[in-house]
Amino acid sequence: MLDTWTLLIIDDCAADRKIYRRYLLKDPHQSYKILEADCAEEGLALCQKERCDVILLDFCLPDMSGLELFDRIQQEIFKTSVPVIMLTGRGDEEIAVQVMKRGALDYLVKQNLTQDVLQLAVRNAIKQSCLQAQLLKTQERQRLIATTALRIRQSLNLEQILNTAVAEVQQLLKCDRVIVYKFAPDTDGKIVASSIEPYRTVALCDRVGVGDKGTRRQEDRGLMTREEFSPSPIPYIYELGLCNCVNLKEQFNTKANLVVPINLRNNGNSTPKVWGLLIAHHNSGERHWQTDDTEMLNEVSVQLAIAIQQAELLAQTQAALAKEKQLNVFKSQIITTVSHEYRTPLTSILAAASTLGKHSQQLDEPKQQRFLGIIEQKARYMSKLVDNMLLVNQLELEKPKFQPISVDLLQFFSELLEQERETIGDRHEFIFKITGNHHGFWGDRGLLQQIFINLMSNAIKYSPDGGNVEFHLIGKESEAVFYIKDQGIGIPMADQENLFQSFSRGSNVDTIPGTGLGLAIAKACVELHSGSISLSSEVGQGTKVTVSLPKICPTN
Repeated sequence: MLDTWTLLIIDDCAADRKIYRRYLLKDPHQSYKILEADCAEEGLALCQKERCDVILLDFCLPDMSGLELFDRIQQEIFKTSVPVIMLTGRGDEEIAVQVMKRGALDYLVKQNLTQDVLQLAVRNAIKQSCLQAQLLKTQERQRLIATTALRIRQSLNLEQILNTAVAEVQQLLKCDRVIVYKFAPDTDGKIVASSIEPYRTVALCDRVGVGDKGTRRQEDRGLMTREEFSPSPIPYIYELGLCNCVNLKEQFNTKANLVVPINLRNNGNSTPKVWGLLIAHHNSGERHWQTDDTEMLNEVSVQLAIAIQQAELLAQTQAALAKEKQLNVFKSQIITTVSHEYRTPLTSILAAASTLGKHSQQLDEPKQQRFLGIIEQKARYMSKLVDNMLLVNQLELEKPKFQPISVDLLQFFSELLEQERETIGDRHEFIFKITGNHHGFWGDRGLLQQIFINLMSNAIKYSPDGGNVEFHLIGKESEAVFYIKDQGIGIPMADQENLFQSFSRGSNVDTIPGTGLGLAIAKACVELHSGSISLSSEVGQGTKVTVSLPKICPTN
């Protein structure tokens, strides 16, 4: 069955209107309801009375020109553009240009008008109108969804997110109520948010939970409501007594309900985690859910899932941080260390950047490169500081997963030593010694690299006058032992006890930059390998740090 489109003909010539009507009623592809007016005022009255899909407008009318009438129709009658096809008895190109500039969709000359030409022009106008309407509808839908998403994601409190979501979706879909149902791993799940009005309760599916009166009812008509008096304006929330969550979506799927899943990202897994259901309900009158309704609910569900995941991550982080007794001290130490350690490199970066900006034309190439080198070096130092801060936070508060693989220690440490050689100056000399059997070792490459880098960095940093830095790898039957020894400033005995704690440094470091995180990071990585780390040092004689790791590490 063809859709019927309303078409208005405004023309003072009755004979012409009769021809247009005959042509259009013979169109096998469209069905029309045709209205007629013989002057501009009558045409305006009809436009005000009934929405028209297309208007055929004669350029010459007895009471005003077609262009004037076109402007009034667009400005006074319709909020959105209505396709207008202008008709004239003269093939005047200037008139055509004026008409098209004003926004008319097409221009036809009466003398050249045939049945096929008119039918095609009107069909194209209807098609254009439909496309324009769909575009406006899509834009408005996206605007509403964006506004809804913004309001949902304004909070990181899960309860507030859910309550905002159901209220916003109810307004968006103009439905009776909206419900968020959360699945539970070991139970039936429950309603966690509802837009139901105060003093009303809701019962879902075949069974409902218990209200504050301790009563239980059976319902068998899908999503229903019943009036009850409540001592509080807070709506009742009923738990579902369903045993099989797999069939839950089907049980919600009555004609009154529109149901979409709430899917969370599942730790990189391509299969999402189904958190629950977002349910729109309407039973105050017959409601035929449209495709747009489903698409909007799905898009809101995606935004709700993001907000839920953010809120859950925040809650998990807060719970983990709350367990740490020294969290406030830890934060204070981070702020103090960062503010202190950032000041010097930032000053150097700003000074170098300012010099380049103001005097780049006067500086030769070597000097420009030197200033750029300062900026790069200090930026790398700051980046390393941030990395260490993040890593120590992870090691102390989250305990990263230990992932051992087979490691060729000789090759592994040889490559790391070569990398270090490329970055140090001429004042230091590396000595690499290997003894015993270093085969058959299993460890976490990332953690091993952190141990080596932090210990080697300390050895170089706290040997400002240069000297030998020794790395000894000793392979034993059941363990691998390595130590790094320097000829630096050493560590006072009184400071050695606390050096493996975060932010602890020797009292004799003077102006040598550092955060006091290197040994703490190394110790945490060693302990994840179920190994041990020890330190021996003497002021002015250097420091030796020894690490022992079992070759076959137990998985955590």
